[in-house]
Amino acid sequence: MTAMTRQDLAETTRRALSHPDLPLTAAVVLTVLALVELLGPRTPDDLLGPLALALATTVPLAFLRPHPVLTAATVTTATLLAPPAYDRLFLSGLPALAAALYTVGRQRTGRTTLAFAAPFAGYALAGGAYGTPLLVGAALALTAGHARRTRAEQDRRTAVDWAHADTALAHAALGERARIARELHDIVAHHISTLSVQAETARYTTPGLPPEGAEKFLAIGDTARLALTEMRRLLGVLREDVPEEAARARVPQPGLDQLLALVDEARETSGGAVRLIVRGPVTPLDPGLELTAYRIVQEALTNARRHAQGVAVDVELHYGEEELRLRIRDCGPGTSTADPVGHGLLGMRERTAMAGGTLHTGPAPAGGFLVEAVLPVRTGTP
Repeated sequence: MTAMTRQDLAETTRRALSHPDLPLTAAVVLTVLALVELLGPRTPDDLLGPLALALATTVPLAFLRPHPVLTAATVTTATLLAPPAYDRLFLSGLPALAAALYTVGRQRTGRTTLAFAAPFAGYALAGGAYGTPLLVGAALALTAGHARRTRAEQDRRTAVDWAHADTALAHAALGERARIARELHDIVAHHISTLSVQAETARYTTPGLPPEGAEKFLAIGDTARLALTEMRRLLGVLREDVPEEAARARVPQPGLDQLLALVDEARETSGGAVRLIVRGPVTPLDPGLELTAYRIVQEALTNARRHAQGVAVDVELHYGEEELRLRIRDCGPGTSTADPVGHGLLGMRERTAMAGGTLHTGPAPAGGFLVEAVLPVRTGTP
């Protein structure tokens, strides 16, 4: 039997078991079998009592879905009364009993399940006929139903947990991208403003500038101001999501010249040794690149403080001709330093990708956790 065939068989079985007419059909079939069993070779002289018990073990199955507890109680009572009253057990009623007890175990609490197991235990202890087989069968049916209910609840809880984690991660990603967009707005606005000012200045300070050149400089300034206005209008809503953002709107974005203050702050708050190591000739870089590097170091130090409190941390900057290398390593437990939900690492990856660089995070070869970023250098100062 192929995998597809087994899957089709499972789907067919599931649909058959969930069919709305299944309890009624099963009740009719089992009732007919009960009557055949009753009218067999051991037909009693008085049919009224045995007939009532036979019907009570099968007919209630038709009402199993709307009234599982009442159905199980009726079938259980009839099944336990038949042996002492008429010295017989209706075998056709046993499937109905198993289905009823399984449904009770699946749909009701453990207390209700124990309540239905108690009569069978008492019947077996009293030495009733078929007591032990009935007790074992009832226990198996109730346990199977309860186990199915437990698995279904665990699956639901797992699905809810995954949905919550996905929602939290999505919100974190949106929040981080909004934050990057706000910072990008500040950086681009600075450059566009500079372009506009330079165009206006060149129009008045360039000696011998022909009228056509002055018009072009004027057009450049107008285009820059229009682009700045449209960008602020487009991204202005990002400043409205946090009320305090308006107060911080004019605060300059941090750069690499503020790393020493960041390291000092991390040393004071974490209680561990935090070192800043700089290699290569220090040169001014593009403001966006410096902001990206600053945020990566800031997030790495935050993770180290959160997951490896008090351990030593080394922050290394290597200025190269074509790239800026960042290396932040702590002496903590290693993998536990990573943000369990991934929000901090997600922000690092977003920023590194925006700068066209590469990022590596994970356990360091000699222990601890390591964050390495390589950012391509773009020349130009603000």
